[in-house]
Amino acid sequence: MGNKGFSALWPIFCLAFFVTLRLSRGDLSYSIPEEMKRESVIGNVAKDLGVDLRTLASRQARVDFEGSRKRYCDIKMNTGDLITLERIDRESLCGKKPSCVLKVDLVLENPLELHRVSLHIQDVNDNSPKFKKSLIEMEIRESAEKGNRFSIEEAHDADIGQNAVQRYTLEKNDNFILSVTSNKVELVLENKLDREKQKEMNLLLTALDGGSPQRSGTVVIHVTVLDANDNAPVFSQAIYKASLPENSPPDTIVITVSATDADEGLNGDVTYDFGHVSDDDLNLFTIDPKSGEIRVTGVIDFEESSSFEMRVEAKDGLGLTSYCKVIIDVTDINDNAPVIYLKSLNNPIPENVSPGTEVGIINVQDRDSDNNRQVRCSIQQNVPFKLVPSIKNYYSLVTTGQLDRELVSDYNITISATDEGSPPLSSSKTVQLSVADINDNPPVFEEQSYSAYVSENNKPGSTLCSVTARDPDWRQNGTVIYSLLPGEVNGAPVSSYLSVNGDTGVIHAVRSFDYEQFRSFKVQVMARDNGSPPLSSNVTVSVFISDVNDNSPQILYPAPEGNSFMTELVPKAAHGGSLVSKVIAVDSDSGQNAWLSYHIVKSTDPGLFTIGVHSGEIRTQRDISESDSMKQNLIVSVKDNGQPSLSATCSMYLLISDNLAEVPELKDISYDDKNSKLTSYLIIALVSVSTFFLTFIIIILGVRFCRRRKPRLLFDGAVAIPSAYLPPNYADVDGTGTLRSTYNYDAYLTTGSRTSDFKFVHITVTCANIAAFPF
Repeated sequence: MGNKGFSALWPIFCLAFFVTLRLSRGDLSYSIPEEMKRESVIGNVAKDLGVDLRTLASRQARVDFEGSRKRYCDIKMNTGDLITLERIDRESLCGKKPSCVLKVDLVLENPLELHRVSLHIQDVNDNSPKFKKSLIEMEIRESAEKGNRFSIEEAHDADIGQNAVQRYTLEKNDNFILSVTSNKVELVLENKLDREKQKEMNLLLTALDGGSPQRSGTVVIHVTVLDANDNAPVFSQAIYKASLPENSPPDTIVITVSATDADEGLNGDVTYDFGHVSDDDLNLFTIDPKSGEIRVTGVIDFEESSSFEMRVEAKDGLGLTSYCKVIIDVTDINDNAPVIYLKSLNNPIPENVSPGTEVGIINVQDRDSDNNRQVRCSIQQNVPFKLVPSIKNYYSLVTTGQLDRELVSDYNITISATDEGSPPLSSSKTVQLSVADINDNPPVFEEQSYSAYVSENNKPGSTLCSVTARDPDWRQNGTVIYSLLPGEVNGAPVSSYLSVNGDTGVIHAVRSFDYEQFRSFKVQVMARDNGSPPLSSNVTVSVFISDVNDNSPQILYPAPEGNSFMTELVPKAAHGGSLVSKVIAVDSDSGQNAWLSYHIVKSTDPGLFTIGVHSGEIRTQRDISESDSMKQNLIVSVKDNGQPSLSATCSMYLLISDNLAEVPELKDISYDDKNSKLTSYLIIALVSVSTFFLTFIIIILGVRFCRRRKPRLLFDGAVAIPSAYLPPNYADVDGTGTLRSTYNYDAYLTTGSRTSDFKFVHITVTCANIAAFPF
């Protein structure tokens, strides 16, 4: 290309340059001259498409060239201009094709848009006509007749249309004129040659194109005048056509050309050679000079060139020539597998994206033609993704179901592309996609409820139990923090009883517990994650307090009142086994810690009375005799069954007498003057009651004697303990304490003081709790 000529013509081309814009279904069309300078503006795609210039970069605007390894143009993001990046040579792109269109895909994302940009490359007269040789040797016999024609190889111009060869001129001479037809350039003998006058001559042949400025090429025809050979070779066809599959192996015969010469001998000996053929074609084909066979010598690639056109020369022994045209069409073979391009990918994607969300854009290209380039694209794996055909050979990778990072956190998506050739070719590409975590799982406790067991009198700060909650989310979304929910236990805040470690879930006691105050309580523990917003769940923790033997038995009856003591009257007629009294005791503890046993540790007459181990009933072991002491003193020990065992003791005073008057203390009582009147009234009352009591006993004994049964004492009943003897904390609501039965006793009591009168009291008390053992 002549740079000076092109530079001189550039202003003219700039004036003649026009841009045509056609917007149809997102398509643009520009018409530009070839050989534009680098970074020349082709057009403003942002303006032509109506796209906001500020969104070009954010939408990742780009251009893709199908089937080309070069990038001829690109988008200038700050202006929206489509500019050239490389030299655009129409001749190398399209050869002799009358129309040269460069296809460009303009891709915009978010949302995905594809615009087809067609660059119509206009021819510029940048190539001069050129002959194959600078000198053509021609031998013509002087016997040649006027009007004989001699073929000359045409000049070649890489340009097309008006810029191609338009006419030829022949330097003025005395013998030849020029004849130019559509397919031939011939020298016509106008005047017969005369070897004796001129045996050699040089003719200057000029080929001119129609460009502006006009370009030309010349060749010198050296004519040697001979005496014979007046017939040139003649081809059997003016145009030869052949079809050649691509990838044909070397030495494959493409076609055979044939020419004959009417002359004989050396004048009829025809040889073949290529006429004007490009260097690339010479590397692909060769011609046998004798047989005219055209064979393959290089790699035939349909994707590089789909057809070839060349001139073949036939020359006889003395230099007469003729020419024919050979057109070779290359047929496509399915030799290119589809190529998968990942144009964009949103990675990672949140697990809460809705089905149908576009996460990537795939482009598939196949350099073959027709059915060989028809591609089917699919995903063979069982993954929640699919390919949706979008625009032309673009696919959108979209989700088909709800993602769950806790089930699958990463996907390796294998995309397969298969063309429709025979046999079909395929390729695959693996797309790695990660799923980002969303806080969509609350913490879940390992158990539906928890139970903690602690002995009373525990140390503050001791560990009761541990709760554990799992959160399958990731990082802070799966970090669990434990806390106590506000509440009350026995009217006090729950935080005054328990605390929980926020990191480990270990529950500690804040204070020491007392089984006798309360035996169990419940709290709510919350597990909360660190997500935004945080999720939580609750669990109930039941705390059960077990009893410790920390309470000694408490004797309710007989109950000491200061230094005074209680005395019970035992009739002298009492027989063995008669119930004379009962020791009643309770224990604040529970279970075996409250199982009480009664023992007489000391007595005035050891063999006279016995006590029920579990009932506390005091009975006579034998009949009372006259020799037994009237005053009986029993010391009773009450023990619980705890470890270690705790105990309490009491004294029981018994008087063996049928009449209160026999009591020694009553006979020796001295009265003060001021109390004499009151004492008289008391003596009268006591005598009356005693008489009534003895009468009642006699009647009972008589009735029982008549029934021939062993007589029992009137007081062989139950001792009723006044409620004043019961401590306030023994009203046991759950029935697990130590008081159970009701006893009624007639008790004869004295203060044991010489300053007080003898008291006869009938006591009826209902005891709520006795020992845990049955009587």
